[in-house]
Amino acid sequence: MARRGHRPSQAPAGRPRFWGRHAVTAALANPERVVRKLWVTREAAASLDIPPVIPIVYADVTDLARLVPGDAPHQGLVAEVDPLEDIWLGDLLQQGEGDQRPLLVLDQVTDPHNVGAIMRSAAAFDALGIVTPDRHAPPESGTIARAASGALEIVPWVRVVNLARALEEIAEAGFWRVGLTGEATQTLTQAMGTQRVALVLGAEGEGMRQNTASHCDELARLPISHKVESLNVSNAAAIALYAVASR
Repeated sequence: MARRGHRPSQAPAGRPRFWGRHAVTAALANPERVVRKLWVTREAAASLDIPPVIPIVYADVTDLARLVPGDAPHQGLVAEVDPLEDIWLGDLLQQGEGDQRPLLVLDQVTDPHNVGAIMRSAAAFDALGIVTPDRHAPPESGTIARAASGALEIVPWVRVVNLARALEEIAEAGFWRVGLTGEATQTLTQAMGTQRVALVLGAEGEGMRQNTASHCDELARLPISHKVESLNVSNAAAIALYAVASR
């Protein structure tokens, strides 16, 4: 997976902390992830294959709870990691040449739980990756890693300075850009056709910005009941990915 550059520091110590079995074991298994330190109970360590180069601190459950936010379910595992290096959009698009994998574009989706859940759905439906703005998107964090349940390590995440320009580049790569909005007159099934699809989803509450919508080829809605005004963006992403996979 081609990556360039490095993300700026995101925590007081300069590195995020991951917790929970899925997030930590996926980080340990990712050759592109640098794990700097591991806090672990002896019980949890017994079932792990920990590379000898990683410093290990054995701790009890109470000590681990002090390393994570609130009541975060650490399951006996906490890791301090380096953020993954950046991926260029052009590299990602090149990787997807010749296949039909969908691409997800998130317009200012800022809730880390939603971003993590979207990554998990992206992994489940074999999406090419996700694209977000460099600003107005959360940094890598334990919350995202936990919600992604390991998918943060396997789903390419591209951050771009200008989302409108990125959408133009995505179109040049042969993607049909479909923006999801409840105000659209046609459904996603009617809008996406048979070519490669880039699904564009807007922020929680506000939806897509006008400039983002203007860079979509079609606007579409999910055929939900009138009893519900809208869906959470992570739920909408999962349903949309299923619709693309079921064409």
